[in-house]
Amino acid sequence: MQIGQLNRREFIALVGGAAAWPLVAHAQQSAMPVIGLLGTISPDRWASRLHAFRQGLSETGYVEGRNVGIEYRWAEGQNDRLPALAADLVRRQVRVIATPESTPAAFAAKAATTTIPIVFSVGVDPVAVGLVASLNRPGGNLTGVTNLNAEILPKRLELMHELVPTATTIALLVNPSNPLVAETESRDAQTAARTLGLQLHVLHASTDRDFDTVFASLAQMRAVALVINTDVFFNSRSEQLAALALRHTVPAIFQYREFVASGGLMSYGTSTTDVFHQVGIYTSRLLRGESPADLPVQQVTKIELIINLKTARTLGLTVPLSLLGRADEVIE
Repeated sequence: MQIGQLNRREFIALVGGAAAWPLVAHAQQSAMPVIGLLGTISPDRWASRLHAFRQGLSETGYVEGRNVGIEYRWAEGQNDRLPALAADLVRRQVRVIATPESTPAAFAAKAATTTIPIVFSVGVDPVAVGLVASLNRPGGNLTGVTNLNAEILPKRLELMHELVPTATTIALLVNPSNPLVAETESRDAQTAARTLGLQLHVLHASTDRDFDTVFASLAQMRAVALVINTDVFFNSRSEQLAALALRHTVPAIFQYREFVASGGLMSYGTSTTDVFHQVGIYTSRLLRGESPADLPVQQVTKIELIINLKTARTLGLTVPLSLLGRADEVIE
């Protein structure tokens, strides 16, 4: 009789456990941490960068869909959409917000929450602009990666002058809707231009309609080359800018390889895959419970010079061997 009762209890426990299992599984699934990724462009343009981000996550134990979820919000190159998108991620109660490659996105996330950890990557000094208290001890709920894109703008000017040594007038294209970056880089570029003995005209574009005006102005100013400032709006229009520069026979230099791959003349800037990879690693560390206040801001220092020789020939330019020898990649 005791044996029969024991078996009955075991049977009930077994059946009860089986019935409860879907609830347990659902609870475990619900407990999966979720990352909020605030993207400033669109997923198709960031395919290789998102791969690097996921690789950084996986190297530290997190695989999307397996033990971590990712909520994506895309601004499609429109900075004014970022605050609402950041607020939406906060309402979603994500565990970490990643804002790769955008100073405006980092500020939008910072304004949206003081408690959710944020991982940024920016091309400006995050201390100088007020994102963190210091590089070694960020404080608050933000940390991330900084690169040299703002600091190397004068170098882009120098490279363009080296390629077109007869130029006396060069233009810089900035986005006035991102004044924090535009004003700083305009000032730095003017200083570099004076050092090189160049006259620099600063041109503005914040919509697609502005591009026609910009390229028409280049001819009026007799500016023989164009340096394109680092900005999310321009990043999302690399192909369009490359095509316009080629159509108007204007030598132009930008930050990213995509510009050169689309027919632009030159790019000089940090490796985007390196940046996104590091953002993925830091996001993973915050998921594991590390404090952003104590994670030092990383500095990515790898710089790539890429030249499109076909475009140079189309523009009637001869690329000096000294410049070709320093190139990380030459597109034929």
